[in-house]
Amino acid sequence: MKLLHTGFAAALCCSLIATNVSSKELTAQRDATPYISQQVAASRAERISEVDYDLDFTLTEQQFSAISTVSFELSDTKQPLSLDLNQAQISSLTINGKKVYPNYNNSYITLNPRLLNRGSNTIEVAFSRDYSSNGEGLHRFVDPVDNKVYLYSHFEPAAAQQMFALFDQPDLKANYTLSVTAPKSWTVISAMRETSVTEQGEQRHWVFPKSPKLSPYNFSMHAGPYHEWQDNSGKYPLRLFARQSVAKQVDEKDWFNYTQQGLTFFDNYFGIPYPFNKYDQVLVPDFLYGAMENAAAITFSESYFLTDSQMTVSEKQRLASVIMHEMAHQWFGNLVTMKWWNGLWLNESFASFMGTLATSQIDEFSHAWRSFYAKNKQDAYHQDSLASTHPIEVPVATSQNAFDNIDAITYSKGASTLKQLNHLLGEKTFQKGVQNYLTQYRYQNAELKDFITSLEQVSKRDLSQWSQDWLYNAGVNTLQAEFSCNNGRISSFNLKQTAPRGLPTLREQKVQLGLFTQGRNRLYHNISVPVTYRGAITEVKQVIGLHCPALVYPNYQDWGFVKVTLDPTSFRTAQTNLASVEDPLLRSMLWQSLWDSVESGEQSLNDYIGTVLINLPGERDLTILDQVLTSLSSARIYLDKMVPINQGYAKKAIRAIEQMSLRKVMVNKGNRDIQRRWFAVYIEFARSSDALNHIDSLLQQTATIKGVEIDQALRWKMIVHLNRFDHRNGRYWLNKERAADNSDAGQKSALAAQVIRPETSNKAQWLKRIQQPTHLPFAKVRTVMENLYPSEQKRLSAASAEQRLATLAELDSSKGPVFMRSYNKSLIPTDCSYGNANRLQQVIKSVESEQTQKPLSDTSLRALKEALQHEQKCLLIKSKMKH
Repeated sequence: MKLLHTGFAAALCCSLIATNVSSKELTAQRDATPYISQQVAASRAERISEVDYDLDFTLTEQQFSAISTVSFELSDTKQPLSLDLNQAQISSLTINGKKVYPNYNNSYITLNPRLLNRGSNTIEVAFSRDYSSNGEGLHRFVDPVDNKVYLYSHFEPAAAQQMFALFDQPDLKANYTLSVTAPKSWTVISAMRETSVTEQGEQRHWVFPKSPKLSPYNFSMHAGPYHEWQDNSGKYPLRLFARQSVAKQVDEKDWFNYTQQGLTFFDNYFGIPYPFNKYDQVLVPDFLYGAMENAAAITFSESYFLTDSQMTVSEKQRLASVIMHEMAHQWFGNLVTMKWWNGLWLNESFASFMGTLATSQIDEFSHAWRSFYAKNKQDAYHQDSLASTHPIEVPVATSQNAFDNIDAITYSKGASTLKQLNHLLGEKTFQKGVQNYLTQYRYQNAELKDFITSLEQVSKRDLSQWSQDWLYNAGVNTLQAEFSCNNGRISSFNLKQTAPRGLPTLREQKVQLGLFTQGRNRLYHNISVPVTYRGAITEVKQVIGLHCPALVYPNYQDWGFVKVTLDPTSFRTAQTNLASVEDPLLRSMLWQSLWDSVESGEQSLNDYIGTVLINLPGERDLTILDQVLTSLSSARIYLDKMVPINQGYAKKAIRAIEQMSLRKVMVNKGNRDIQRRWFAVYIEFARSSDALNHIDSLLQQTATIKGVEIDQALRWKMIVHLNRFDHRNGRYWLNKERAADNSDAGQKSALAAQVIRPETSNKAQWLKRIQQPTHLPFAKVRTVMENLYPSEQKRLSAASAEQRLATLAELDSSKGPVFMRSYNKSLIPTDCSYGNANRLQQVIKSVESEQTQKPLSDTSLRALKEALQHEQKCLLIKSKMKH
C-alpha cells in the first residue's frame, strides 16, 4: 500500500484491527484483479441499491486527484463489500464518518462489514492517480503541435474504476454529481451541462448538477482547451468539440445537420423525447474505437472524421451513420441498459440497425441499406463462417471477457437479425414493441427476455423458438433456388436451406424471392414474391406457371440474413450480364455471389479478376465500386501470400489493376468521389517502377492529375507506399514530411512509413520494441503492429513467425486484452503455406490439450483458429488457380 501522506497511517493505527478481513473471506469475494465475475457482480447488486456518487476532481496537466463520495443502501452486513478503484494512491478513506486504513490491493478496496450499516452508508475516498495512455479510464494526450493537454474518459466495459471509486458494473445505476477544478483555459464536459464556473486564480471550478440514473460505463468527463462550436437552432442545444490544432479539419455544419435530423427521427420513432438536456459530441485522439455513446457527451475517434479537404459522399455517410448509431444508444443502452455484458450485443445490434434506418431517412444517403449490405453484412457473413463463430447471445464470465466477442456478429449479424425480425413481425408492430420496452424499463436495467416479451405482447406471437434459433445458435445458413421448367414455364420451385457442418440449425425467415428474364439489353424483373421459409425444403407454389427465369435471387431486396448460392442458370447469367442489371442492390448482390464463389473454391480467382477487369470500369455506383474494390484488396493479399506459386500471374494481375485504376483516375476528373476512390486503389496497387516513379513525381509536383487534390492525408499515404516498396526516394520523403508535419496524424504516418520499410533489422527492432515494455502510447504501438508485416513482405514475416507463435502465450498473460486484440489481428503469422497451417494447428492443439505452460485467453485462442482458417481458405483458392 502506497500512501501520499505518511502521517495518515500512524493516525489511524487504532483502526487497523477493525478493518482486517481474513484472506479466506477476500478470496470468496474477488480474485484480486480489477475484473469482477458475473456471479460476484450479481451478488453485489442484490445487496446494494440507491447509489449516488459525488465526485470532486482536481485536474492538472500531469496528474489528477479526486474525492469520491459514494452513498448507497445496503441490505445486509454479513459479507465484506468491494469498492472498485484501480491503481490509485489513496490518501484517505472514511466509512460512515470513521477514518480507516484502506484494505486495498490496487484493484479494489475491501470494506469491512462491521463498519457498514444495514441501510444507508457513505464512503469517502481521497486519492490521486496517473492519467492513462491506452485509451481507457481518463486518457491524457499532449498535442505535439502546440503542447496543449487534452483529457477524455472511456469507461466501457469496466474502466470507470481507473478514474474514481465506485461499484463498476452496469446493473448498479447511479446518479452522479460532479465538480471539477481545472486549468483556466480548459473546458470541462460531462453528462450534464455545468451550472456554474468560478475563477480561482489560475484555475476554474466547474459545478455540474446531479445526473439521471446511469450505468457507470455511460458516465463520462472530458477536459482540455477544446475548440467549441454551438448550434441552438433545434429542440436541444448542440455542442461540438475538437482539439484546437485540428479544428480547421472539422466541418461543423455537417455534424449539426445530421445530429438535428437524427434527434427528430428518434424522438418520433421511440415516442420518448431525447432523455438528456443537451447533446455534446467530442472528437478525441488515440481513441480505441470509432465512437462511444457516453450519455449526452459522445466521443468520436479523430482518425475517422478529420479531413484536410471537402468530405466525399462516403465519408459524409460514415459520419452520419456513426452519429446515428451513438444517438440510438442514448435511448437503447443509456436510458434502458443491459444488466450484464452478455446483453452488450443487443445494445450494439439495435444501435447498428436503428443507426442505418435513421441514416437512410437522410435524402443524400437513401442508399444506406445498400451500404449496410455491401460492408456490414458481408463482415457478419464472414465472421459467422469462421471456426471461431459464436451465438449472438453468449455467456460472459467476467468483465474481462466483456469484449471477447465484440465483432461483426455482435454488431452486424445482430442488426441483420433485428432487420429481418422487423420484416417478420411488420414495421409498425416492431416499432410499438420497442416503444413499450423503452417506456417500461426507462432508467432501469433489463435483459433480453424483457425485450423479446415486449415484442411478443404487441405481435401476439411466441418468439421463443425464433430466439433459440437466431440468438443462441451460431452459424449462417445458405439458401438456393431449385427449379425446373417445361415449355418455358416454371413447373416446380423449391427453396433449399442448408447449414454448415457442426452447426445444424435451420431457421425460419421471411425473404423476398426475385425472378428475372433476359431481354436484349438488360434483365427484366418479372416478379417479387414474399416467402417465409423454414426447414430444409420450402415449396413456393406461387411462382409455378410463370415464365422460366434467367436469374433467381432468393433474398431480393436483402430482407434476410442468409448467404445465397446461385443456381447454375443464375450463376451463368450473373457472370455474363452484370452490366445489364439496372437494380443497384441486385447488382451488388450478384457481385458478392461471384466473390463468394472464389472463397468457396467454386470459381478460380483468375476468372473473378477477369470479370472485374471487364465489368468494373463501367461501374458508376460508388457503393458497388467500393464493394468490388474491397474484394480486389482481398484478392491482392491472397496473391501476395501465394508467392512463389502463381508469381507470374500475380504480377500481371496486379499490374493490370494498377493500370486500370490509373485510367479510371484520369477519366473521372469530373466526379471527385469516384476519382478519389480510384486514386486510392492506384496507390494501393502501384508496384511497377513506372507507377512508383509516378507517385514520386506527384509528390514533387513535376506531374499532376487533373481533379486530384493531394491533401496531407493522401501525401502520407503515398509516402508510406513508397517506403513500403523501398523506392529510392522513400526515405527522402519520409524525413522531409516528418519535419514539416508534426501533428499527431503526421507522427503516426511517419511511424507507419518507418516500420513498413522492407528491411530485416528494421523489422526485428520494431517487433522487439512492441513485445517488450515500451513508453510508446498504445495508439502508436497499434500503428507499428498494423504496418510491420504487409502481405507482400512474406519472407520478412516468415523470419520471425516461429518466435511470434512461441511468445504468444507469454504476451497474452502479461499484456492486457486491449493490446492482444490488436496484436493477434496483425501479428499471428499467415503465409498461405501448408507448413504454417501445420504450425498453427500444433499451437492450437497444444493449447487445447493444456500442454502450454501459460494458457491462452479465449480471445487469443480464437485468433489462432481464425488465422488457421484463413490459411486453409488461401490454400483452397491457390489450388483452384489456373496456371
